Amino acid sequence: MTDVPRIPLLIGGKHVQSKSTEWRDVLDPATQRVVAQVPLATREELDAAVANAREAFATWRNSGQGTRMRVMLKLQQLIRDNSGKLAELITREHGKTLPDAEGEVGRGLEVVEHACSIASLQLGEYAENAASGIDVYTTIQPLGVCAGITAFNFPVMLPCFMFPIAVACGNTFILKPSEQDPSASMYLAELAQEAGLPPGVLNVVHGAAETALALCEHPDIKAISFIGSTRVGTEIYNRASQHGKRCQSMMGAKNHCVILPDADPEVALNQLVGAAFGAAGQRCMAASVAVMVGDARKWLPDFVERAKKLKVNAGSDRDADLGPLVSPQAKTRVESLIEQGVKEGANLLLDGRNLTVKGFESGNFVGPTIFDGVTGSMAIYKEEIFGPVLCVVGVETLEQAVAFINQNPNGNGVALFTQDGGAARYFQNNVDVGQIGINIPIPVPVAWFSFTGSRGSKLGDLGPNGKQAVQFWTQTKTITARWSAHGRKVNTTISM
Repeated sequence: MTDVPRIPLLIGGKHVQSKSTEWRDVLDPATQRVVAQVPLATREELDAAVANAREAFATWRNSGQGTRMRVMLKLQQLIRDNSGKLAELITREHGKTLPDAEGEVGRGLEVVEHACSIASLQLGEYAENAASGIDVYTTIQPLGVCAGITAFNFPVMLPCFMFPIAVACGNTFILKPSEQDPSASMYLAELAQEAGLPPGVLNVVHGAAETALALCEHPDIKAISFIGSTRVGTEIYNRASQHGKRCQSMMGAKNHCVILPDADPEVALNQLVGAAFGAAGQRCMAASVAVMVGDARKWLPDFVERAKKLKVNAGSDRDADLGPLVSPQAKTRVESLIEQGVKEGANLLLDGRNLTVKGFESGNFVGPTIFDGVTGSMAIYKEEIFGPVLCVVGVETLEQAVAFINQNPNGNGVALFTQDGGAARYFQNNVDVGQIGINIPIPVPVAWFSFTGSRGSKLGDLGPNGKQAVQFWTQTKTITARWSAHGRKVNTTISM
């Protein structure tokens, strides 16, 4: 165990070896081999990170927009140059396949590229003579020290959803990555340092729930962004709000994919296979429920055969379609929910339990699993399984499909496959979900549009990315000014 690397903290621009007495093993999910150890930072270390960020803010907030933009330009190039290493770190500690990990890096890169436009994103407004002789204008200013708490399932993309826009707006930042797979997040922060972020602008503090809640309570932190489970996200939002902080909490989901009988079956079924089982289902935007309308149900046997052909292996195998779950605990939970689905009477068409992968017998593998005959009262429907499990629901009409989706408390994402424009328009107007895909199964928008999950999937008014991210990480000041010209008579009457 002595040769296992210990992951440092990043405080004030320097690697700091934690003095914590609590360390967690970071495991390769395919082998259970310990690949690193991560500390649960002490309260003194967290306070030191915040103090460094507070000190750095005094200077960074007044840096030129061009300076901040050039850092983002350099960071996007460094991410491109090191995308292979980032992907390998994701695969080693999370388990997702290398192609999937490379795709994650690409989606994170989109946000950094968007941050390169900060000079135009952070513009205020100006009205000359809003009243006679009076000008009114706004400035868009940073908040101060901000923080981000990320889940394990996207160790590069989720931090990119947070700190690039935040620091580009002039804030300083504390990142708490998941303790389950921290190395990719840490390396991303190191690239940001190399890109030119001054010491203290971006800090990384490792830990678990106690550290996350301490960030929510710290008096010097102004805003918190969280992406993860509903249970934790609700606690984060409540704790941060109680301590007077701005908070966005993007949480769990149960995403539906509606397939109409006029859809192209080749496209719809292939897309659904990837959306349901890619990344072993460990996506908050995974399509975990297929709603097959009318005669589209005839395609279900074909879909099952396609799922059977998916290759399950360690993520390092580029030909693998899905890798292991992140931990033994995750595997146990997924398999117990599958068992519960059987007990509740759902029809198990494909069972991914008891899967052994040659050469990786200790891995956390669960294969593609498909239930038919699922109802809204079953645990496999109500719970976010976060594994490669698809629930199939049959309805007769599009209207019934919309009604079924709208009764679910979550509103993260939904998709519709059809060749009927009128049906698509009806769907997008009537379904009560924040992000909608039309013939696209995972409707995560490009980074210059905001992530707009809704209802039980989101707490807080503003989401990550796009214009909403700039609004979240900044405050608007409105200035009403009147200047008299030297030697000229001033009209003291204000007329609105």
